[in-house]
Parts: sequence; structure tokens; C-alpha cells
Amino acid sequence: MPSALPIADPAPIDGALPASVVSGADERNFGVYIHVPFCRVRCGYCDFNTYTADELRGAKRTDYAGQAIAEIAMGKGILERAGLPERAVSTVFFGGGTPTMLPVTDLGDMLAAVRETWGLAGGAEVTTEANPDSVDAGYLLALAAAGFTRVSFGMQSAVPHVLATLERTHDPERVPLVVDWARAAGLEVSLDLIYGTPGESLDDWRTSLEQALALSPDHLSAYSLIVEDGTKLARQIRRGEVAQPDEDLQADMYELADELLAAAGYEWYEVSNWSRPVGVAEGAVATVEVSAADHRSRHNLAYWQGHDWWGVGPGAHSHVGGVRWWNVKHPAAYAERILAGHSPAAGREALDPETRRVERVLLRTRIRDGLPVAELPAPARTAVAGLIGDGLVDGAAALRGTIRLTLRGRLLADAVVRRLLDE
Repeated sequence: MPSALPIADPAPIDGALPASVVSGADERNFGVYIHVPFCRVRCGYCDFNTYTADELRGAKRTDYAGQAIAEIAMGKGILERAGLPERAVSTVFFGGGTPTMLPVTDLGDMLAAVRETWGLAGGAEVTTEANPDSVDAGYLLALAAAGFTRVSFGMQSAVPHVLATLERTHDPERVPLVVDWARAAGLEVSLDLIYGTPGESLDDWRTSLEQALALSPDHLSAYSLIVEDGTKLARQIRRGEVAQPDEDLQADMYELADELLAAAGYEWYEVSNWSRPVGVAEGAVATVEVSAADHRSRHNLAYWQGHDWWGVGPGAHSHVGGVRWWNVKHPAAYAERILAGHSPAAGREALDPETRRVERVLLRTRIRDGLPVAELPAPARTAVAGLIGDGLVDGAAALRGTIRLTLRGRLLADAVVRRLLDE
């Protein structure tokens, strides 16, 4: 089953936010995340807050768009009553689950509600996740017509036996088709890959990387498989049915990914994410010169940079001005709250200055833009020389005032953070 929500303070039934969230709001971007918690099947490794048809307990997918739109309207009122300035939405991200299990008209209606409620900033990034077998050419054209700019396909692997272990249902031969259809619709394309699956060899991983790169995506994510407690995969490993992922092999796989992606001209901008460099966006309806930064996921960068976002839907998390909250998890419980006119928030926490500092170090060190050395307290700065000496931090960047991880540092990012925080 999905992982538990954090334990924290109860959230007020009207969702009211403290006055402190106003401080610095003009300096923060505002994004919207819309969680669509439906999947056709539950993959054995998945710990996300998702539900198959037999897990919905009376909740209906057909009602979901209307409920999400009601939360968007509720959110506008909550932000206004807190005294926050009006801010157009800079990024919208539909995640899941599988958002494209819903009719494209539902996704379009939810996006239209965001646009009508808060407005979209010029050049706003609007993304949906999709499984390769959940869309066709017509669906992708309709997404673009509704205002979507980007689609992120869950490719995961190009090797059938790896997909079978992950319990992914799509045929790898479909991935080139959906990429072509997305490009024909004028959408930017991101591909998500997973490495370190039990039974996956380094050659298998090379095959997946090479086939992904052959499609010239604008953006590529590569995440190591993490075995989460409570998942089917964790039970299989505990019973000895499949092997525990090999951390040394996963490190080799990460190095191979960075090598092949760099050779193809991609640039890492976060530990697990790469984007296409300056060049012509291949296959788009209108090809234009673009920079590497243009193909980064600006929505995810907003998380790592500490901006504000409203999370819509069951289990969705939000953050505004140092206050973080999360919604009730089950779609039926969410629907009950929304229909009663109550905030769906289950709990929340106000981050104290020390927690915010720790999180900033944790998140900013993961991105290529890095963490300004000046933001570290004096004792922590003494750790930087040792991190450079150990090959974990780029020495030239540090001399210019920024902590930026080397390749070795990316493999040991958690250790770098611990050393910066322990000083």
C-alpha cells in the first residue's frame, strides 16, 4: 500500500494560513501540482499514492475533475484571505498515478480552471506524465490544444525482462511512436528511466540509454530503483524471489548514464535529471533556438529552489511561505471533504528557520546551480576544503562562491550534505 503521510499538526478545516506566509512572496514563483491518483495496475515497486479500480471504495474517476476544480477555487480564497499578492502560475504539473487515464477533456478542464482562477504567466510550463500505452496521437494533439506544453513519458526501460520485473505494461516498441506523436503535436518530450532493477545488467541499462537517446528527448530523468517498505517488490526480495538491488552496480549505471548523456550533449542540472543543450528542438512544429535551461523541468526546479506551490488532489503536498501541508490520501476521503466545502488538508507544519536552512542545503546541493558558500555558517564553510580534497565538490566553482557537486559528489550527495550540516 502507499506510504503513510507525515505526522504533524492538524490542519484547520477552512485551510487558513498564518500571516507569516506573506513575507517574501513577491520573490517566489507560484506553481500548481495536480495529482491524479488512478492507475490501471499497481506496479510492484510503486509506493506512490495511487489506486486501481478495485481500490477506490466508491470514489469515481468520472467525478474527479470536478472535485479538483473545487479545490482550486478553494485555494484561491485561502491564499487571498492570507493576504498573499496575486501571482500568475508559472508551472503546472499533472502527476500520478497516470493522469492520462482520464479523458483529455478532464485534464483540459482542470488546466482551464487554473488559468481562470490564478492566470498563467507568459511562457508557463504545463506538463503531464503519461504511460506510453495510455495515449495516442489524437490524445496528444488534444493536450497541446488545451494548453499543455510538455509530456513526460514513463519509459523506465527498453528491455522487456526489466519491464516485466517492474510490472510495467507497455511494449517498448511503442515509445518511439508516442515520442513522434508528441513532437507532431508541438509538445516537448521528457523520458523517465529507472536503473538498478533486480536482474538488470549494465548492458541492459546501456541498451535503454542508447534507445532513449536515439529519440533525442528534450529532457531525461534517470532514477535508481529504491525498494520501499510495503511494496510487492519488497516482499519478493524478503522472500528471496528476486535479488536486492546492487548499490555498486547502481553506481556504475549512474556513471554510464552521465557518460553517454554528456557525450550526446546533455547537461545535468539535478542529480537525476539532464536536459538538452543549445540547439534546434528536433521534430517540433515550429523549430526555434533553445537553451539548455529552457528544457529543464521548471516545475521540479521550483521544489528544489523553495518556491511556492499548491498541490491539488488526494495526498498532494503544498508549500507556501514556509508552511507545508498535505491532503487526505484516499480519493473517497478527499471527495467527502470537498463535497462538504472543507479543506482536504490532513496535516501541516510550519517550518522553523533551522529546518528551512537544513532543507535549503539538502535541496540546493542537488542542483547544478548549486548552493552559495556564503549561505553556510562559518563552521560549515570549513568542511568545503575537505569536500574539494575528496573530489566531491568542484573546486573552481567553490572558489567562485558556489558549492557544486562533481560526478563523484553526485553519487555521494547525501554524504556531502551530512558533512555540511555536521560542522
